[in-house]
Amino acid sequence: MRARHVAVVTAVLVALAGCGGASEAATDTPAAKAPAAAAATDSDLPPEPDAATAKAYVAALKKIDPEIVGDDEERVIGRGRNECSTVKSNSNDEDELIKSTNQRFSTPDKPDGFGTKKATKILAAVRKYLCPTY
Repeated sequence: MRARHVAVVTAVLVALAGCGGASEAATDTPAAKAPAAAAATDSDLPPEPDAATAKAYVAALKKIDPEIVGDDEERVIGRGRNECSTVKSNSNDEDELIKSTNQRFSTPDKPDGFGTKKATKILAAVRKYLCPTY
């Protein structure tokens, strides 16, 4: 009976040792390297806005439609900064920017965004307050 327990414990230890090797090998996969790629796109983000700029940006979005902001001002500031990276890379493709704005600024009640007219206004606010130099 004791030999059987030793065999089970040995099998478990061998299996665990194999798990450690797999996690080391996983660091060489493209998925494991994704955070490094994501860090590169962080350079496309504008700096956090100062308090006055953030307040003006949020007010502009609320004027377009209060539902855009909802109860999470930080979320729309983050979405706006992320939209700036799209503005920076696609500044000449207005249709693509409107599409991206609709995708980024969505809510559970508006999963496809707020429509072209409002997305155009949201994009204008993003450009004006968060990334005017892009």
